[in-house]
Amino acid sequence: MQLNLNNLTPEQFLAEYWQKKPVVIRQGFKNFKDLLTADEMAGMAMEEEVESRLIWREGEKWQAAFGPFESYDHLGEEGWTLVVQALNNWVPEAEKLARQFDFIPRWRFDDVMVSFAVPGGGVGPHIDLYDVFICQGSGRRRWRVGDKGEHREFAAHEALLHTDPFEPIIDVELEPGDILYLPPGFPHDGVTLEASMSFSVGFRTASARDMFSAFADYLIDNEMGKAQIEDPDRTVTNTSGCIDNSDLARIREQLLNALTDDCISDFAGRMLTNSKCSLDLFEEAWDVSADEWLDQLQSESLTRLGGLRCHYFEHNYRKGMFYLNGEAIKVPGECAGLIPLLCNCPQLEWEQLRPWLDNDQVIELMTGWISQGYWYFDADDQD
Repeated sequence: MQLNLNNLTPEQFLAEYWQKKPVVIRQGFKNFKDLLTADEMAGMAMEEEVESRLIWREGEKWQAAFGPFESYDHLGEEGWTLVVQALNNWVPEAEKLARQFDFIPRWRFDDVMVSFAVPGGGVGPHIDLYDVFICQGSGRRRWRVGDKGEHREFAAHEALLHTDPFEPIIDVELEPGDILYLPPGFPHDGVTLEASMSFSVGFRTASARDMFSAFADYLIDNEMGKAQIEDPDRTVTNTSGCIDNSDLARIREQLLNALTDDCISDFAGRMLTNSKCSLDLFEEAWDVSADEWLDQLQSESLTRLGGLRCHYFEHNYRKGMFYLNGEAIKVPGECAGLIPLLCNCPQLEWEQLRPWLDNDQVIELMTGWISQGYWYFDADDQD
């Protein structure tokens, strides 16, 4: 598949639309085919490891349930939707779809969500706090999008946050291959006109509140941030109840001293590479030897597992530091050039890796990753 932004370059899209306003991209994917069948999706939603939801209406009342599901026999032929999160963790074609948007850095990427709905199905009018590219698969859906502004939100169900009716600035039917891009904060409502699937490529970040909360846990777990305020130059005060400007500066300095680049990058690297959903790892480790995978690499590419998060920081990767699935990884400094390959390239070739394959530590690390299923050989994924 190949993303086509029509008359827009990725640079123009980012400048004109990203986090600014919604846009419909007709035939963003020509001859787009569903990444899986509805039956395959229903089977996935019956698995414990897969995050899924059913949304339907009983009269005027919205209902929702979380998987895994045992049966769908109670559902009719109208008015319901099945959603599966993190499809890219399980279906290689969904990972290929996500790659089409790699002009946006992967640390901003959340997941690929798939939605199957019968006529009249939808999740109701709502507002998302993330960017999303809704890629229409089979069937047709009507989307109404309102302008950003003050919109009251309320719980239509304990699992569904809805918003009041809105005047649309976009009212459109999406057909296979069409894309609707939505920035955060724009109310929208999609209703299925005929049985259909859509694939939503989402990008999000954590709130400052969530980041500070997680950072506090990081400091505690790593026994950091223990330094007390020191004030040997203190002078006499006549206002003992006042926190004066110099003391406020001391408090600020104490907090800021914990926010070094190395500390923030280590915290953020671990957090941003920690997958929120299960990965499609081997049930049992594959005890591959270094000789085996090195021999296979000469004729086949290594493919990174869909959903595996692998990032590095510009400021320190040359020291051999990067982050993989929530862990800090260190390679010898002379092998730092390997890190951008691991993190930027979904597939690895013999010629790319050859400069570092005489390093015992690199061989040991990669043998472990391949044994865990983080990278794998797949003759069908050579694109």
